[in-house]
Amino acid sequence: MEFETKIFPQIGGYGRYNRIITLFSWFPNFAVSLNLFSDVFFTLIPESYHCKPDLALLPPSSLLGNLSRQAYLNLTIPWQKGSGFSHCELYKYPVNISSNYTENVPRDVVPCTRGWEYGKPAGLQNNLVTEWDLVCADYWKIPLQHICFMTGWTLGYILLGTLCDWLGRRCALLLSVVFSGLLGIMACLSNSPSAFPFLRLCQGSTLAGVFLSSYIARLEWCDPPHRLMVSMVSGFFAVFAELLLPGLAVLCRDWPVLQAVTTLPLLLLLSYWCCASVFPESPRWLMATSQIHQAKKCLQSFSARNGMCVSDELFPAETLLSEIDEVFPEDIQPEYHHVVELRHTRVIWKNCLILGFTLFIGTGIQYCFTRNLHIYSPHFYFSYFLRVLTGALACIFLCVSVDRFGRRGMLLLAAIVTGLSSLLLLALTQYLHGGLVLVLSVVGLLSSQALAMLSVFFGSEVMPTVVRGGTLGLIMAAGCVGMAASSLMELQNNGGYFLHHVIFASFAVLSVLCIMLLPESKHKPLPDSLKDGERQRRPPLFLSRINRDNPPLLRTQPHSSEYNRDNYSRLVSATKKMLTKDTLPYKISISPQAPLLSSNGTAPDAHEDSS
Repeated sequence: MEFETKIFPQIGGYGRYNRIITLFSWFPNFAVSLNLFSDVFFTLIPESYHCKPDLALLPPSSLLGNLSRQAYLNLTIPWQKGSGFSHCELYKYPVNISSNYTENVPRDVVPCTRGWEYGKPAGLQNNLVTEWDLVCADYWKIPLQHICFMTGWTLGYILLGTLCDWLGRRCALLLSVVFSGLLGIMACLSNSPSAFPFLRLCQGSTLAGVFLSSYIARLEWCDPPHRLMVSMVSGFFAVFAELLLPGLAVLCRDWPVLQAVTTLPLLLLLSYWCCASVFPESPRWLMATSQIHQAKKCLQSFSARNGMCVSDELFPAETLLSEIDEVFPEDIQPEYHHVVELRHTRVIWKNCLILGFTLFIGTGIQYCFTRNLHIYSPHFYFSYFLRVLTGALACIFLCVSVDRFGRRGMLLLAAIVTGLSSLLLLALTQYLHGGLVLVLSVVGLLSSQALAMLSVFFGSEVMPTVVRGGTLGLIMAAGCVGMAASSLMELQNNGGYFLHHVIFASFAVLSVLCIMLLPESKHKPLPDSLKDGERQRRPPLFLSRINRDNPPLLRTQPHSSEYNRDNYSRLVSATKKMLTKDTLPYKISISPQAPLLSSNGTAPDAHEDSS
C-alpha cells in the first residue's frame, strides 16, 4: 500500500499531532549540536601564552636587580619577530656568570621546564589545553582528540543507523539518549588526558544515533510538501545551539561545568521514554517491515489524535484498517533489512555512493575556507560567528530554492560554486586583495555548508525506508571522515595543507559530473522497499519538445498494463456505434434491452436482419 496516497490522507495527513511530534523531534538536534560544537571550546588554544620563568636558568637575583615585568620577560623568554614571545622556549644563562652582567652574554635556548602562563582565553577560563598543558610538544593530542571524537561519530552512524532499521526509530533514539547522557556525566568526572578522548569517542557514537534516529523519524512523519521545511528548521536549532555556546562558555568558566551543562539537555530527553506520544514509532517503517499489528495500533493513534475517525466498528467495509487486513495476510512475519543487501542493488548503491561523496567534499573543504578566515583576522570570535552566520544563510537559501528548482539542480549549483571558489583561492590568493580573499572564502563556506546539508536531506529522500537508517548512516559517516581530514592536517602542523586544498578542489569539480546521475525527489513519495528505491531513475538533463510543424510519421504511445474503466467504456460505446451503422452491406440490430454482457459473464446471441 502506497503510504502517501492511501494511508497518509486517512490518518489526517500532516495534521495537528504530526506538527506537535515534529516540534519535539527538533529538541534532540539542539542537544546534539551543543555537545558537538562544545568540543571547539574544550580544545581552544589561548591566543597568547609563554613558558613560566625558571629561576634556576637565570643569573643570580643580585645581578638582575629590580627589573620591570617586561624587562624580566625579555631576559627570560626569546622574542620571535612577528609572533611575540616564544611559546615553547626559555633562555638558559651560564652558571659561572661574572658580576659584570650584560644582556649580551652568551645564553642557550631550552624547552619550557616549569609549565606555561596563559593569556586570557576566549570563552572558558580553564579548558583541556590549559589544565593539561596541551601545547608545544603535546600539541598533537588536540587534533588526536578531534579525530577520536569524529571516529566515534563515524562508528555511531554506521552501527546505530543499522539499529534504526532493526529496532525502529524510537527504540534507537531512547537507547542513544541513555548512553550519551551516561557517557557525558562520566566525561565531566574524568581527570586524565587519555580517558577523556576515549569517553568522547564513545559519546560521539551515541550522539550520532540521537541525531540520525530523530532526523529519519521527522522525515517519515511528514508529507512531501513539508519535508524540506521541517528538515531545514532542525538546522536552525543547530545554529541556535552554536550561538548559545559562547555565552555558556563564559558563564561556566571551567570545562567540566560546560560538559555538564551540555549533557543536561540529553538527560531531559529521557522524558521521551515515559511519554511515548511525544516521539512515537514511525508508522511508515512499521508498514514497510510488515509489522502489521503494531502498525495498526500506531495508525489508530495518529488518526485519533489528528481528529480522524478510523475504526473497524464504525465502518467495517470502508476503513483503512480493513483495507490493510485485505492486503496483508494474518500470519505475515516481520521482514527486516540491512545495508549488506545493497550489494544486490545498482541504483540505491550508486545514489548512496554519490551523496556520500558530495557530503565528504562539503565537510572536508570547509577547512580550506575557514583557514583563510583565521589569516584575515586572528580573533576566535570573528571566524566562529562568521561560520555560524553562513550556516544560517545556507539554511535560508535551501528553504527558498530547493522546492522551487529541485534537489538535484541546487545540489549541482552548490557543488559548482564550491569548486569555483576553491579553485580561485588556490590559484589567485597571492594576487588578490585581502577583501576579495575574504569574500571568496565566505562564498565558498556558504556553498559548502549548503552542499553538506542538502546532501543529507537528499539522501534521506532517495533511500528506501527499510534501509534508510543504514544507508543514511553510511552517507553521514563519509561526512565525518571529511571533518576529520582537517584534524589530520593539524596533526602534521598544516604541512600538507596545499595538497589537502588541491585534492578537495579536484573532488568538488568531479562531483559535478556525479550529481548528474542522481534522481529527482521533489514532491515525490518516499521509497519504502528496495524495489521502490531501484525504480528511481535520473530524469533527462534537457526536456525535449516535439516540433509541431514536423511531427513524426509514427508515434508510439506508452502501453499501460493497468485496467482503465473510462477507456473500456469508450471502447464499448464505439463498438455499439460501429455495429449499428446503416452504411454496412448488411444491417445488424441490437436489442436495446439486451446488454453486451449478461449477468453470468457470457455474450447473448446476436440477431441479424438481412437488408
